[in-house]
Amino acid sequence: MAGLSAWIVLSGLDDLVVAAAWAYARARKRLAAAPSPEELDRNEERLAAIFVPCWREAEVIAGMLQHNLSAIRYGRYHFFIGVYPNDEPTREAVEGMAAADPRVHLAMCPHEGPTSKADCLNWIYQRMLQAERDGGFRFDLIMMHDAEDIIHPEELRWANHFARDYGFVQTPVLPMPTPWTQWVHGFYIDDFAEFHTKDLPARWFLGGFVPSCGVGTTLRRDAIERLAEVSRNRIFEPGCLTEDYELGCKMHRLGIQQMFVPILWPECGGERQPLATREYFPDRFSAALRQRTRWVTGISLQGWENHGWGQTWREAWWFWRDRKGLLGNPLSLVANALFLAWVAGTRPGEAPDWLYALTGVLAACQMALRMWICSTVFGWRSAVFAIPRMMLGNLLNAASSFSAVHRFLKARYEGRPLRWLKTEHAYPSLEALRQHKRPLGELLVAGGYLPEEALREALASQPAGTAIGRYLEELGLISEDELLEALSAQQGVPARRVASDEVRISTARALPRKLTGRFQVIPILLEKGEIYLAASEVPPPELRTEMSRHIPQNLRFILVSRGNFERLCAAFH
Repeated sequence: MAGLSAWIVLSGLDDLVVAAAWAYARARKRLAAAPSPEELDRNEERLAAIFVPCWREAEVIAGMLQHNLSAIRYGRYHFFIGVYPNDEPTREAVEGMAAADPRVHLAMCPHEGPTSKADCLNWIYQRMLQAERDGGFRFDLIMMHDAEDIIHPEELRWANHFARDYGFVQTPVLPMPTPWTQWVHGFYIDDFAEFHTKDLPARWFLGGFVPSCGVGTTLRRDAIERLAEVSRNRIFEPGCLTEDYELGCKMHRLGIQQMFVPILWPECGGERQPLATREYFPDRFSAALRQRTRWVTGISLQGWENHGWGQTWREAWWFWRDRKGLLGNPLSLVANALFLAWVAGTRPGEAPDWLYALTGVLAACQMALRMWICSTVFGWRSAVFAIPRMMLGNLLNAASSFSAVHRFLKARYEGRPLRWLKTEHAYPSLEALRQHKRPLGELLVAGGYLPEEALREALASQPAGTAIGRYLEELGLISEDELLEALSAQQGVPARRVASDEVRISTARALPRKLTGRFQVIPILLEKGEIYLAASEVPPPELRTEMSRHIPQNLRFILVSRGNFERLCAAFH
């Protein structure tokens, strides 16, 4: 018991050093500050390539692209989507998006998958080089994202700003908020809130290498070319399961300046939202175990195999912190059992009282800090569940350590490579995405539909309860078709004209009149198990719940102009 307590004290003091460094840097304002809107506007927009590696992402990739293409506040960027030839559904989804938007490019791997995320990223890079040769342009920034990511509208502008001085820029990653009943996803909420608020900023402040988080990472072109030169064009290590961690280490060793942008809260669409990549993490224990097994295997075991204990004492310390979970995760289960025994009034073994007291104080301080940080990002209602979720998290992390060691040793014994452990992804609902939509007025100005001065005057006189798009149309400042195009771009929903003779009477009357009247939609097509609904505005989220009680088909929306919608209603109702 004394040995376990000593381990807890050693690990706790190690964490305390990082917490103290973060508190000092925060108090002294030594962390990166948010650029002002004026600063961002003064920066010349460099051409950016966004890499998205995929394996069996047909269910989410189209939604991801539709949303982010409409939400990003940056004019010069392209998506390159990596796909394997034996993943036909994903390829078809990407081809459909590429046909609809010239900023989307299919990057086909030359061999069947899955291999590793790093291998897919390397082939995406080659596809980008081909696009440059064909188009006669050059990408200045490379950004990495995943198929389920909600990219913050301002992320590219911020990355472009910080990339003036840094070759490697990492912005935070945060889970989407979910109900407290989702315990596994809730542990991700606590973990990422603490790590991206405290640990990574402190790591950057103390001069440690900044590991890429796999998403929200921006590389300047000169930095990535330098890495390609020394690694024989293998920018991302194909055999590594955590190529993002490896990338950060390599960049730091090459002397490339790195930056971690702390969680900051710029105004976006009238609301303050953290500048971070948002996504849903696994909400089932088995899915979380697969993902965390990959993390432990790549960071702790492959990192140990590839780099030993580093080249300097500072690097060795960070490697120690990244790998101590191999032992600490299983020991946390023992610590939990001893804590419960102590609560029950049983003295858990012989050890000096001061050692028990010290471990208790360190654990209480760490838990209090974790709850406070979680409350600053997700609110106090989420933070109150951090303690019970920590118990579940300890079990998950311990199981991940055991699983990682088993997989690693088995692969080495059998002489085979480690494979990409697939994590199932989900993409947020329209309601969850609303906070990341660009304001309609901003899109109308950016699209050249009306002058900025006209928009300001309209906003100043806009009647309460009247949508700005409809008001601009009533003023004669934009046409019905122009409003439809802007709404389609904002919502990521296709728009077109629908003639009455295209629609069968049986289809148009397939839903109860009270539902179509309440939600202002009309069915226009039944195809491949899906029902397409025409609407002049994107319906509210409760429509899906209500419709599921009446029809088994999946819902798809088509935006039509208000006049077009009224003509359809007149024809069939």
